[in-house]
Amino acid sequence: MKEYTYRKARLDDLELLVSSRVMVLRAANKLPEDTDMSEIERQSRAYYKKALSDGSHTAILVFDGERLIGTGGMSYYDVMPTCDVNTGRKAYVMNMYTDPEYRRQGIAYKTLDLLVEDSKQRGVEHITLEATDMGRPLYEKYGFVQMKSEMQLRNKR
Repeated sequence: MKEYTYRKARLDDLELLVSSRVMVLRAANKLPEDTDMSEIERQSRAYYKKALSDGSHTAILVFDGERLIGTGGMSYYDVMPTCDVNTGRKAYVMNMYTDPEYRRQGIAYKTLDLLVEDSKQRGVEHITLEATDMGRPLYEKYGFVQMKSEMQLRNKR
């Protein structure tokens, strides 16, 4: 099996992170290439600048030589402590993506594993995510289970 380079993103990777975020959103939402993503690019740039600087986000970049072939991210946040999460520290997996040419080689699994390890090093054990149909088997294989108690308020316009 070929060796790839996995590394944590740095602030100087900002434009690479923003472009990969747009690519992930286009793929996950099945958006045409001509969809205007300028506001998402602007907001993502601001998010990454802040979150990479204050440590509230870890991004993993995967390279085949100089080519970016995979990404994954973990956002960290605090809520009031609960019986299930007595520290109040939570993490959310996002932006998982592997270039279609490189799928089925364990890249996403290793990326997820690096993110979970980062979370453990921070003492954060409550990790959630939203799974696409394509990603669900990976997350289930890793040990994620469907939540039953969470609800979401839909926009009431």
